[in-house]
Amino acid sequence: MVTPLLAPHAGVPALVTSVSSFELAIADILSGSGPIAIDAERASGYRYSQRAYLIQIKRKDGGLHLLDPIAIGPTDLWSQLSDSLADQEWIIHASTQDLPCLRELGIEPKILFDTELGGRIAGCERVGLGPLAESLLEISLAKEHSAVDWSLRPLRAEWLNYAALDVEILIELRDAVAIKLLEQGKLHWAMEDFNSIIHAPLSQPKKDPWRRTSGMHKIRDRQTLAIIRELWVARDEYAKRIDLSPGRVFNDEALVEIATKRPKSVTDLAKIVARRSRVENPPVEKWHQILTDVLTWTNDRFPELRTPSTGLPPIKLWRDKNPLAFARLSHARASVLEISDDLAIPAENLISPEFVRRICWNDPIATEPVALRSEIHQGLLQLGARSWQIDQILEALVAAVQQTEPLPAKPEEEPESSLEEA
Repeated sequence: MVTPLLAPHAGVPALVTSVSSFELAIADILSGSGPIAIDAERASGYRYSQRAYLIQIKRKDGGLHLLDPIAIGPTDLWSQLSDSLADQEWIIHASTQDLPCLRELGIEPKILFDTELGGRIAGCERVGLGPLAESLLEISLAKEHSAVDWSLRPLRAEWLNYAALDVEILIELRDAVAIKLLEQGKLHWAMEDFNSIIHAPLSQPKKDPWRRTSGMHKIRDRQTLAIIRELWVARDEYAKRIDLSPGRVFNDEALVEIATKRPKSVTDLAKIVARRSRVENPPVEKWHQILTDVLTWTNDRFPELRTPSTGLPPIKLWRDKNPLAFARLSHARASVLEISDDLAIPAENLISPEFVRRICWNDPIATEPVALRSEIHQGLLQLGARSWQIDQILEALVAAVQQTEPLPAKPEEEPESSLEEA
């Protein structure tokens, strides 16, 4: 029977809004024992930055603390707290989402336990914080404030209660996930994955992010593409300056409409923006001037409709472009899915689909079995696969890369799976 948890057991603590009260909170946390449960609330979809607007921390005998990094302001206390607990485990649910904003403050966990990823490896069907707590702890959490704008001040009492619940049972959830992993002989697999997250290189900015504008598939000429690029950059710069999500300055639908309709006056452009903007008095004159300028450009200043890809071609083209690679991939995908089912691990957590594609695309150099096994092993390591993942799928990939004929099923006839390209 699932029991609703409506508030933290000790109540919602007072919000920490000053350096002096932060120092007291740190003293409490350091006096506790065991791992540290931590969560962060951002204002994604509202603000340009991905900074943390609220930090929640709980530790056994160290209390539950709600920290307002905006009110506290810049301080070395965050890194001092992190350094003081460098030998302790930090529990985060879906850590890749929160680690960037935590690191921005100065919190650098050295030991991690990710309850969301741990749940995936343990074969849990639903790994959101609420569903996972229900299935493993028989506790339900209120989640009605998950999409609020955490940049607003003052923070409402019901929001703080919701935020506190995110760490209230995180330590118990960590223990439940660890027990499940240990029973399945997967705990060391999960710890290897957690460690890889801590040591993963920082993600690099995507090339030409403006090409990801929603509705780009409608664009058929380079001049319109140039308008989208220039207005996208102008919108992004303005959004960054006022710290507002670009989509709230004006959304992609408005961007594409401006680029395709090319309003002749500032007033006409302003009407398009006004229907899809959350900004008062946006710089529509500047945006109209950008549009006007692009319309005077010569073709050599326009971007290409399609950029040369540095990655592998889409799977649907493999049969014609590289039949042997297609044959290898069809066997590899089938084997990975079978192993995934046997281990009760999502295929994308068993091994990255991109790694499988890269192993299958190039003709192997080795022909002798031992050398071939070593070649694929080294290839997977270089791509970033973890040791436990290689142990599970190496033999299957060795067998797959020796195939010269694809499996009978055509890609379009296969069921959708996590091994399909995004």
